[in-house]
Amino acid sequence: MYHVFEEICHNYIAQAAFWGWFSAQAIKFLWQLIRYRTLRLERLVGSGGFPSSHTSFVISTTTALYFKNNGITDLFVVALVFSIVVMYDASGVRREAGRQAQILNQIVEYFSKRNIPVILKGREIALKELLGHTPIEVFGGLILGILVAYIQYFYVYNGVI
Repeated sequence: MYHVFEEICHNYIAQAAFWGWFSAQAIKFLWQLIRYRTLRLERLVGSGGFPSSHTSFVISTTTALYFKNNGITDLFVVALVFSIVVMYDASGVRREAGRQAQILNQIVEYFSKRNIPVILKGREIALKELLGHTPIEVFGGLILGILVAYIQYFYVYNGVI
């Protein structure tokens, strides 16, 4: 089992995916720290915000496949299709779910302030509102994902894998 983990860690495509995700999360964390002067460790793993780590994750993987296989291959096209689905979901479905959570949280707060009991089984805290992304956040993840795979391929591996 250790051998499999070691192979994955030394795989260019897996590395590109990890660095695509990690760099987006690090940017979110640093942005929160600098702009709002608050230390929120949740931003290192949490969803939502600029840039989209989901998008950066899948696009860095897709771009790495493009570089490693010298262009458009069947595998690249499959990865691209899945990347488009993830980006659409991030800016569409997940964003709307976040808006719904925001409205539900407002309704619960309204009732609570008026001492009207609200029973939420298994939920003592507010619903998570920061789920999806604006198109700009998704675009930021797209650019970051391409840059991560590009830098890794041409500067870390010198274009040879």
